[in-house]
This record gives sequence, structure tokens and C-alpha cells, in this order.
Amino acid sequence: GGAAIFSKTIELIRERLPECSIEILIPDFQGDESAFEIIMQNPPDILNHNLETVPRLYHAVRPQANFQRSLDLIKWFKAKGLRTKSGIMVGIGEKTEEVLELMKELKNHNCDIMTIGQYLQPTKTHLPVDRYVTLEEFAMYKSEGKILGFEAVESGPLVRSSYHAEKHVKK
Repeated sequence: GGAAIFSKTIELIRERLPECSIEILIPDFQGDESAFEIIMQNPPDILNHNLETVPRLYHAVRPQANFQRSLDLIKWFKAKGLRTKSGIMVGIGEKTEEVLELMKELKNHNCDIMTIGQYLQPTKTHLPVDRYVTLEEFAMYKSEGKILGFEAVESGPLVRSSYHAEKHVKK
């Protein structure tokens, strides 16, 4: 599977640029722990796996994925000593309370860093934007994330997975 590509890429980067910090964004590998072990042969500095949305919308947004499997993946890598990260899109039909509950679930599964950005419809065949989230709501998510104990929460309309990633690497 694809885990070997991640592992080999990290290995080659570390050979050529040993001082380089590495964050990878991975799929769930269908929950296959042997794939997780392959990644751990050459671990990144930060392991990112995006939840993308709240559980209620999971089937519509990620029909091939499983919310609990994604949470378990984050917890598995954290238990191996990696710093973990996940992100979601908002404005796709979720309720504020659902986002706050998702944040609690992520923290309960030992996620360190979270990103929250505005969903934008990439093509007419994708799900439409339900609403544009206010700057105040994004600020509230960031504040709530700090209260929950996340190391960092990047929350804003233009935030994506790699937003300010350089600030989250510990040298």
C-alpha cells in the first residue's frame, strides 16, 4: 500500500536534509495497523490525518471513511510518541455544537494540533457551501481549542491543513 511511499520519502528527505522538519498528511489506510507500523519505520515530526467534518455528515463528505477509525488512527500514532494533528472544514452543514463535540473527541484521542477552515465548493458536482462561517465563530473555536488543551488551533476562513505548519514544529 501507500504507507511505504510515505516512509521511503521521509527516509530520503532525512538523508539529504537531516535538519528538515517533516509533517505528513495521511489517509486512514482502512485502519490497517501494519501500514501504521511501516510509517513508524521513518516517523515524521508531525502526523496529520484530517477528520474533515462532524460524524453526522461523514457519509456524505467521506463515504469511504469511518469517523471512529480516524480517531483511533490519531490515538494510535500519539501512543507511539508522535505529535498529532487533524483538521476539519466548516460551512458544510454542521452545527456549532457538533464542531465543539468533535473537538472534545479529538482531544480525548490525544490530538495535539487542530486546523479549522471554511469549506469552499471545488466544483459544481461537489457538496454546496451551506454557509460562510463568521470570523467570530472561528475565533470562538480557537479559544475553545485552547481551553480543551490543544497545543495549537489554527481557525479561520483561509486555514488549510498546512496553515502555519512551520510554527508547530518543535526544534
